[in-house]
Amino acid sequence: MQARKIGAAAAAAVAVLAARDLVQKKHALLRNFPVLGHARYLLETVGPELRQYIVTSNEEERPFSRDQRSWIYASAKEENNYFGFGTEVDVAGAQGRAYLKQRTFAGPLPDGHDPQAPLPSAKVLGGPRGRAKAFRPGSVVNISAMSFGSLSGAAITALNKGAAQAGAMHNTGEGGLSPYHRSGADLVLQLGTSYFGCRNEDGSFDLGKLKDVVAGAPVRAIEIKLSQGAKPGLGGMLPGAKVTPEIAAIRGIPVGKDCASPSRHSAFGDVDSMLDFVELLAAETGLPVGIKSAVGEQDFWQELATLMARGDRGVDFVTVDGGEGGTGAAPRIFADSVSLPFRMGFSRVYGTFAELGLTDELTFIGSGKLGLPENAAVAFALGADMINVAREAMLSIGCIQAQKCHTDKCPTGIATQNPWLARGVDPASKSTRAAVYLRTLRKELTKVSSALGVAHPSLITPDDIEVLNGDYEARTLAGVYGYKEDWGRLGPELAAEITALMTGSSAL
Repeated sequence: MQARKIGAAAAAAVAVLAARDLVQKKHALLRNFPVLGHARYLLETVGPELRQYIVTSNEEERPFSRDQRSWIYASAKEENNYFGFGTEVDVAGAQGRAYLKQRTFAGPLPDGHDPQAPLPSAKVLGGPRGRAKAFRPGSVVNISAMSFGSLSGAAITALNKGAAQAGAMHNTGEGGLSPYHRSGADLVLQLGTSYFGCRNEDGSFDLGKLKDVVAGAPVRAIEIKLSQGAKPGLGGMLPGAKVTPEIAAIRGIPVGKDCASPSRHSAFGDVDSMLDFVELLAAETGLPVGIKSAVGEQDFWQELATLMARGDRGVDFVTVDGGEGGTGAAPRIFADSVSLPFRMGFSRVYGTFAELGLTDELTFIGSGKLGLPENAAVAFALGADMINVAREAMLSIGCIQAQKCHTDKCPTGIATQNPWLARGVDPASKSTRAAVYLRTLRKELTKVSSALGVAHPSLITPDDIEVLNGDYEARTLAGVYGYKEDWGRLGPELAAEITALMTGSSAL
């Protein structure tokens, strides 16, 4: 009898816990997996101890280490994101790790403790080419391209609302502009090879549809995607089973039919015709127009810079995606071994434009695991003007690095179209976390810039950071990547202007 009572009490307790998990909105994992989901949090609690003695250290996990994920989680939740008792990095044996060199004295600096403080771009997007709708982005940290279809509607909504709260922009991804992208944030409309949302029945580009999309949403810029770090030079296939009426309407494709995305564009076939296409879009919409690409062979970039040096045509921005990018599902060979990692790829692209004195004429955007302060600082030192974050933004709204993105079985409901799993994402609470993460990253960048004696991360130079080879050799970023004098630096006018903006001597 006593055993029955205990069993009934235990069952009742489990039922109450399950009911609570199903209705709460704080944890997506618990909404989708009531009761069982608590095991994950229990293991997470004792995880450091288990890894320390049995598995791995906090710095060894990939793609993002435990320390990196912990920093993002704590930042997004407005918890203490400091670490105690010294670094866990093997400083004496570190190979290729970057270290920032603080300055003893500095000029005027902004308040690095205000989480609401703005951190605008040092450049006006589209300004050098006189675009009708040129503007200065209000945030140097923005959300990278992740399509609805790859991510759930709830996740897109959370990210978009979070971007709006943080004053950041949100890239639509190549899957088209969905209703979930219309939650308040300014948008960068991405055009991939399939021209989803802006295409004719045969898959060719339709300028009229593009203009309609731009007119009906807060689109601030257009990004032509040539390739991405996760799968450079590779097309894709959207199986008919996944082409729901909703996705079909957004992308402009038939319901229930396979849709192949080609590996290259049909609207242009070389650099010269690509620049004609860029100028067409800019003239018809008034918007800044740029390109996104992973970095492989250099002939493309050299020809682009050479044609832009003439001054009559050009892109307004270049988004360089590192080969370590990862939100797109891809064959292992593409994920591991095709296209250059961010630092090497970006430095080659930047150097190509720097040789011709063009770096002040366009905005450089970096992406590829740059949503961590140290990686972001290196990107700015190499010449990036803004950064885009993808996986880090997913982590901020509950991603647990389950690496199930390609299976449609994401346990937290972020990278899936499964309605039961997607319901685990509460856009209201998760958007706040995304916004707090974005603001925290900006604040960290402002603080580290101040430590280096400058008012803005774009003023960090490649001589301010050294790359260590163990404890016996160090070289500056400029030395490692072959930068010449003045490379990686803003022109004097741009530097003076952003310093004035950040220190309050000029209004934003």
